[in-house]
Amino acid sequence: MGTFSIFIIAIGLAMDVFAVSLGIGTSRKANSFRPIFRIAFHSGLFQGLMTLLGWLAGSTIASLIASFDHWIALILLSFVGIRMILSGVNQQVEEQSPNPTRGLSLMMICIATSIDAMAVGLSFAMLQVHILSASLLIGVVSLVLSVVGLLTGNTLGVHFGKRMEILGGLLLNGIGIRIVLSHLL
Repeated sequence: MGTFSIFIIAIGLAMDVFAVSLGIGTSRKANSFRPIFRIAFHSGLFQGLMTLLGWLAGSTIASLIASFDHWIALILLSFVGIRMILSGVNQQVEEQSPNPTRGLSLMMICIATSIDAMAVGLSFAMLQVHILSASLLIGVVSLVLSVVGLLTGNTLGVHFGKRMEILGGLLLNGIGIRIVLSHLL
């Protein structure tokens, strides 16, 4: 498999990262260098590492979680999305809502958006792809698209305020539902 094919796969894997970053950007909680770097770095790191983990795991682990990995993604994304919606609707919830750029919320988002990368890594093992360069490319593409999503979301959040945070939360829930539907259909 050539570099161009891996690049196209990397873009496909990074679409969830882009959409989630867009949603987080609308919340305006990632509006400076540090939180943008934190989200983008972790998104790229998780995408690359999950690809590598899938390659290392072989068919044993991937087949064990394949039957429910989409449900895990739905639960993780919905948890963060619902909290963003509540924060957009109610000012008091904003102070209590988890910051998606830190801690457990950041980890849940990164895991949820990178589960598919594990399956891609598994297929790379069967195709005998050079995994280190493929994982690196996937991680870098995810990092770049995460930054683009965050910056775009920040711009929308400035212009449209709390409505965009609600829309961002709905977007996260929609991504979770899309993941489940794509696995069920």
